Amino acid sequence: MFFQVLGEGTQLKLYKYNSRCNIAGMQVRAARERAGLSQEQLAARLQLEGLNLSQKAISRIETGDRIVADFELLFLAKSLGATVYELFGE
Repeated sequence: MFFQVLGEGTQLKLYKYNSRCNIAGMQVRAARERAGLSQEQLAARLQLEGLNLSQKAISRIETGDRIVADFELLFLAKSLGATVYELFGE
C-alpha cells in the first residue's frame, strides 16, 4: 500500500494485491490467448464494442500494472467470449 497526495493534504490510498493492481490480468491474458488474439486485435474488438482501450493499456492490465474498472471487465469478458466471473478466477 502507498499514498498519493492529492493537494491540500488529501490522500488517496492505493492498494495492491500480491503486488498487482488487479486480480484479473492473468486471466485476461489467458482468455485472449485461448481466443487466438493479439493485444492489438483485442484492442480493435474493444473499440468496435465502444471501449477505447489501447494495446499498451491491455498490456498493463495483463501484467497487473493497471487497475481495471468494472465496466472495462464487462467489455473485456464480452470481447473474449468469457464471463466476468472467469476473469476473476485464480
